[in-house]
Amino acid sequence: MADKAKGKMEQAKGKAKEVAGKATGNERMQAEGKTDQVKGKTREVAGKAEEQARGVKDSLRDRPQS
Repeated sequence: MADKAKGKMEQAKGKAKEVAGKATGNERMQAEGKTDQVKGKTREVAGKAEEQARGVKDSLRDRPQS
């Protein structure tokens, strides 16, 4: 869950940086913002995958043995 939330925050930070870069004409800041958004999305997806894997593991643990 922490990675998912951190990913969302990083995406928001990146979007703000991108918008600020556009407003000021700073192409480097714009590019950094886009990079931050991609990093955030990657972290969010990794967090979701981790949650799903944990759910599968829990469901297998609760399954009756044959």
